[in-house]
Amino acid sequence: MYSKYFTEEHEMFRQSFRAFLEKEVRPNVDQWEADGRLPRSIYKKFGEMGYLGLNRPEEYGGLGLDRWYTLIFDEELARMNSGGFGASIGAHSLLALTHLTYNGTEEQKQKYLVPGIEGTLIGGLALTEPAAGSDVQGIQTTAVKDGDHYIINGSKHFITNGVYSDYLIVAVKTDPKLGAKGTSLIIIDRDTKGVSASPLKKLGWHASDTGAIAFDDVRVPISNLLGEENRGFFYIMQHFVSERLSMAVGGVAGANYAMELALQYISERKAFGRSLNKFQVLRHRIAQMASEIEMNRVFVYSLYDRFEQGEYLVKEASMAKLLATQLSDKVITQSLQMFGGYGFMEDYPLARMYRDTRLGQIGGGTSEILCEIISKALIDKKGY
Repeated sequence: MYSKYFTEEHEMFRQSFRAFLEKEVRPNVDQWEADGRLPRSIYKKFGEMGYLGLNRPEEYGGLGLDRWYTLIFDEELARMNSGGFGASIGAHSLLALTHLTYNGTEEQKQKYLVPGIEGTLIGGLALTEPAAGSDVQGIQTTAVKDGDHYIINGSKHFITNGVYSDYLIVAVKTDPKLGAKGTSLIIIDRDTKGVSASPLKKLGWHASDTGAIAFDDVRVPISNLLGEENRGFFYIMQHFVSERLSMAVGGVAGANYAMELALQYISERKAFGRSLNKFQVLRHRIAQMASEIEMNRVFVYSLYDRFEQGEYLVKEASMAKLLATQLSDKVITQSLQMFGGYGFMEDYPLARMYRDTRLGQIGGGTSEILCEIISKALIDKKGY
């Protein structure tokens, strides 16, 4: 049905990647959820298989593949039923490595990108602060030049891979007088003096280490500046499109997986002498869910096709993430309802899915911010 987008090679990759995840990830997810973090060994295994460099340049150890491989990657991660697992892998491969690929110097790529693709060096992206979430331009962490170094002071909050990563790409104000135009990105190694982090307890995404980070007179070489000084806000906005499309893919895939689980359950569970899938109210609910999943999937796929052709889809990516994450909430809630009391039990998969899906409408741009971006484009005729 989707042969317009997927070749035989794409489908072979899906099957091999799904087999890898079933062997290396699914049996361990419960333990990682309990630990509140992923082991370094899983990044190494991903790296050995080439999964962390699917669309990265071959000269740095990547595979140089098209974006459809990364879409399949995101869809299959969602089937593992651990938002924290997907978030930690994504924060490294999608966020940190993307900024290094497009904005890093050759020296930075050799130091961080190459081992990042190998899975031996783990990264994260630190944008959000206690008083600046959706308002990225409102960050207050500062970087002041002192000879051939920057002195960094401030804090970050809700950072995925914020505790156990090897380095962070940090948004800082290098010229506060310029507002958003005075923002830069700087790479900070975890073991740099003055960097401290503490884990945060969360409603869901338990397998990811989400941290609060403090920078106290942290000295970083000027050579750790990522891209040009005072261009950080532009870089952040530039890569929000790929992040939001990825979250849209995850939203649709997560909804679809929840529906698969519900379909299996209602075919096996009996009430009043017949299986639940014979009751019209549940049959129609499945029909509604399936229709909305398919509509969203087709929309997201069409955007990936356009994105692959080089279009800059700020408005459309915002629409996709808005609707797909709302869909995920809706379908997972309705699927849990089909499980009845069992859906509320931790021994069944829907309880975790129910917790994890809620972050979809907050991270990577809240639903409210996305609506504002869309309305600016439609009503105010703002171009991006």
